[in-house]
Amino acid sequence: MAKPREIYICSDCGHQSAQWKGQCGGCGAWNSLEATMPRPAAKAGFSGLPGAPGGPQSLSRLSEAPDIIADSFSTGIQALDRVLGSGLVPGAAILIGGEPGIGKSTLLLQLAGAVAASGRKTIYLSGEESLGQIKARAERLGVLHENLLALASNQIDDILPIIESAGKAHAKNDAPKLLIADSVQTLCSSRADGLPGNVSQVRAVAAELMEACKRNGVTLIIVGHVTKEGNLAGPKLLEHMVDTVISLEGDREQVFRIMRVLKNRFGPNQELLIFQMLGQGLDLIEDPSTYFLGARDPKLSGAAVVMAVDGQRTFAVEVQALASRSYLSIPRRAALGLDVNRLHLILAVLEKRLKLNFAQTDIYVKIGGGMRLQEPGLDLALVASILSSFYDLALPERGAFWGEVDLNGQIRPVASHALRKDQALRLGYAPLFYPRVEGEPGGIRGLNELLEALFANKNKQNT
Repeated sequence: MAKPREIYICSDCGHQSAQWKGQCGGCGAWNSLEATMPRPAAKAGFSGLPGAPGGPQSLSRLSEAPDIIADSFSTGIQALDRVLGSGLVPGAAILIGGEPGIGKSTLLLQLAGAVAASGRKTIYLSGEESLGQIKARAERLGVLHENLLALASNQIDDILPIIESAGKAHAKNDAPKLLIADSVQTLCSSRADGLPGNVSQVRAVAAELMEACKRNGVTLIIVGHVTKEGNLAGPKLLEHMVDTVISLEGDREQVFRIMRVLKNRFGPNQELLIFQMLGQGLDLIEDPSTYFLGARDPKLSGAAVVMAVDGQRTFAVEVQALASRSYLSIPRRAALGLDVNRLHLILAVLEKRLKLNFAQTDIYVKIGGGMRLQEPGLDLALVASILSSFYDLALPERGAFWGEVDLNGQIRPVASHALRKDQALRLGYAPLFYPRVEGEPGGIRGLNELLEALFANKNKQNT
């Protein structure tokens, strides 16, 4: 028999190629193709959810469909249950990613402890830590329980028989209800080639764990590493395979963590929660509306409050700007917490429409509290903070801003206008600066109106 010819698989997207190339034809990444031997096709396919009938069925004639949502159970964190839509669904697969040290393992061990305390057996499978390390962290978090089991192994063959026991009638009472695999890049399968973490292994490990858990009604949570760009590492297919994708973000130097739901088959997506890292683990911030403002001094120039919307949450976040005289031939432009290209665009619009000259001015901007914003509603607050620092005049003490600035200097409406306005009024902000909306009094149409409204009674001096 002829020796099977090796193929090349992209470590970023999983694209296959018959020969090595410097650039992946699927995602365009350079030097990402790795040689691997093709595996024979599996004889058995995906078996479906527990109780699912074999073969295609007519939905209109299906009288008794299994209601997997009704059997869902709580994570122990009420806000997380709401964000997930139905808590933890039996047979569901959840993928959570984040940078190293951001708190993924801490949060999941807290969740595992809460589920175990509710009377459901939970298994924490770790390919990164020893049992002693896991126990020490569980003691610090105060989540030790008889129903919380741990297994330190990077071989999924050690956990598959335990999962299969959940489908046996005589073992249902002692069967696990939740499996946490930390992390998928450290686990390996004997039915795939290569070292743990490569594309073949990640795909095989995820597929085998998901199939076993769905067949036996065990909820699966998979931890995934991220690339230096902040994207989930491994093949993109992994995100399509799972039911829910969660991202845990934040600055390790800050105490807050942001959990975003990027995909959810059992509830809304683009939802988020805010946690703060404490010695006893991650603590949920119930009302994060003004959490990112900190102890700000509204009498200083160069600071504006933006009513930002992320998912269905509204935050009051401070945008800070510093305009100072430059002694360089090319003035500096720096941005922290937002795209620097947005800053370049805003400065070009201000120079063109307001006849300002930034040729000898360094401009530095940042989002307060370590937050990162990308939404278009940030534009108006960014303009206000730059003008405030440029003229060295403070903005209205309780003023709040939101709106998109187009290339003509016009202020355009943004999504969730009513939500932003209601939240600003609830927090006591006034005056409010926002785009003019048809049928609603007030609002600003262009940059000239904004300049007049901000500094009409102040002495403007171009420094």
